[in-house]
Amino acid sequence: MAGPVALVGSGEYLPVMLETERLLLAGRAPRYVQIPTAAGPEGEESLDRWVGLGREQAARLGVEAVPVVARDRNEAQDPALAALVDGAGLVYLSGGNPPYLASSLRGTALWTAVHDAWQAGAALAGCSAGAMALSAWVPDIRRPDAPPDAGLGVVDLRVIPHFDRMSSWLPDLAARFLADATTPVVGIDEDTAMVRFDDEWVVHGRQQVWVLTSEGRTGYAAGEVVRL
Repeated sequence: MAGPVALVGSGEYLPVMLETERLLLAGRAPRYVQIPTAAGPEGEESLDRWVGLGREQAARLGVEAVPVVARDRNEAQDPALAALVDGAGLVYLSGGNPPYLASSLRGTALWTAVHDAWQAGAALAGCSAGAMALSAWVPDIRRPDAPPDAGLGVVDLRVIPHFDRMSSWLPDLAARFLADATTPVVGIDEDTAMVRFDDEWVVHGRQQVWVLTSEGRTGYAAGEVVRL
């Protein structure tokens, strides 16, 4: 049976999301695989930062940190990197560039290993760019005229992370995501996650998850089931 899925608005590897990550690891192997590929275009300093944050969170959780630093699609094809995913209890895709992440992983040895681990029961999480990449529709928010990427197709949603902040910066963002949408559109506030166990999405964290439609938005707070 496939493991749970978490879509996180922001806060990966930080104390604010510690209990959510603890929940995802509960009853699973204490092996925390962390994939910072979305930050690949930002260079080594950014990648090192994500690896460091991941190690700190793993230490708080009392589990093994397993950084899998695939900088690009070529490295994501490396069997040695893909093998690091074996035995994962939680696999986490952290933030950065959503289309870059999706195009770098899709169809690679690393993504196959992640997908197989998830299907075998490991938890799978994505934050910010990672949350967007897990969907099947990944636009380039920085370049609105660019065609959307196909994404990794784990969830049948359109996902807007950092929703509380993004909606104030880009007032037309919700309309862009809703245009021609054939799947639900959700906005996930910062330091907030929606986690799916047994086909039910539940909110975790300090803010809200929003279901967006052309008529408006409905918010769900921590502990509530999101109605899609």
